[in-house]
Amino acid sequence: MAYAVPREIRDKEKTATDISLILGLEKNMLLDKFSDADDVFEILKHKVSEEEMKKIKELDYPGIKFSPEVFRYYPGGEIAAQTVGFVGSDGENFVGRYGIESFWEDSLKGKNGSVAQEKDAGGRWISVTDRKVEPAENGINLVLSINYPVQYEVEKILRNAVEKYKADNGTAIVMEPKTGKILALTNIPGFNPNEYSKAEDISTFINSAISNPYECGSVFKTITMAMGIDDGKINPDTTFVDPGEINEGGFSITNAQDKKYGKKTMTEVLEESINTGAIFAEKQVGNKKFGEYAERFGFGSKTGIEITGELAGSIKNLRNVNRNVEFYTASFGQGITVTPLQLINAYSAIANGGKLMKPQIVDRIIYPGGKTEEIQPMEIRRVISEESSRQIGKMLRSVIVKGHGKRANVPGYLVGGKTGTAQVAKAEGRGYEEGLTMGSFVGYAPIDDPQFAVLVKVYNPKEVQWAESTAAPAFGEIMKFLLEYYKVKPTEEYELK
Repeated sequence: MAYAVPREIRDKEKTATDISLILGLEKNMLLDKFSDADDVFEILKHKVSEEEMKKIKELDYPGIKFSPEVFRYYPGGEIAAQTVGFVGSDGENFVGRYGIESFWEDSLKGKNGSVAQEKDAGGRWISVTDRKVEPAENGINLVLSINYPVQYEVEKILRNAVEKYKADNGTAIVMEPKTGKILALTNIPGFNPNEYSKAEDISTFINSAISNPYECGSVFKTITMAMGIDDGKINPDTTFVDPGEINEGGFSITNAQDKKYGKKTMTEVLEESINTGAIFAEKQVGNKKFGEYAERFGFGSKTGIEITGELAGSIKNLRNVNRNVEFYTASFGQGITVTPLQLINAYSAIANGGKLMKPQIVDRIIYPGGKTEEIQPMEIRRVISEESSRQIGKMLRSVIVKGHGKRANVPGYLVGGKTGTAQVAKAEGRGYEEGLTMGSFVGYAPIDDPQFAVLVKVYNPKEVQWAESTAAPAFGEIMKFLLEYYKVKPTEEYELK
């Protein structure tokens, strides 16, 4: 740390000019700090580099001094940067910024100690006077649920996908469906928290997995099917005849590429990602029930994860049950916004037998003195039945085997999931951006005993439009790594019925 003793500085103008150039500070700010002739301590800059200190010492200006200090160092660099956040400075003190550092700031920083005692005119302690000592208190230590090797590999795979398809950014999450524990959570591009001031775009500090709700597209069809099956209104073999187009409230709703499929089962609706089929399922459930199920799955509410910046998304357009068109488009993931974390948490509920869990990023808390608190999994509520969960699992497996999810498969394992290629809503006004899409893939494995749920989102890929070509292969790579890394035994394939 560099600091000044203003009363010792002889040439304030020259000192401020030269020091500002070396430390990258505003000259006027330094002059303001130097202005009090009786001042004996003003912090100039924390985390001064060896090179900066060397240059200043060579100037040999009186009143400019250095003091060693302890500061946070992140050995992983960019690894999980948006999740962890960083410790910055408010000019006087270190402060947690973004992520876990911000959310847990008060608990992590502890409390400074102090000594209160009288001094004589020369600034020396008067030994005979009473001394009041307030001892320092250490902050807590946090152990995260993130598995470092898994996080590293997921970031590598996601980065490769973002670069390969020239996408603007990407997000990936790995969760244990049965516990809600997060094993990896990453966003690309990232930043180095050790050098956060060098970030060219501060938007890289934002954790898109929790802070950027989006219209997720066809991955929501899984949720719609789960509603219909759990409500007893449809089953995987229920059929409908696709008209190719549905007109409602002055709007025309069609399938991707204006396809018309004819007679299809609900399983085939997921396999071929048929918008009108999702609408059929929603109509069987009914608008009121559809909105209630959406809330039960956790959409429209924060998950409560202990990371600063979480947003709730929006399903407020489902409040008016008389607006059919809002429910029709919501059935295939348009018109409502969700966060990637909400989405993978909903899929995890389907995977684990129907229970919505609270996402868990902190594995245990170590208090001063050594006491350890293990954070236990927390069930929020049951969303669907175990039987409904089982049926949806078989449908998602069929998407991998027969549908658009083939490139997400891992040979030897029962993997299930769903693609979603969504349009990007305009930032201002109604409608969607021309030619702008984002691809998502969400799924879990093994279907018969789910150990991992994985979400991959790739925003604005170039040249390749569909999620089956962008997010699905990255999902497959991540899932293959997980199953091998955790030594999950290959599962015998079974014939879909």
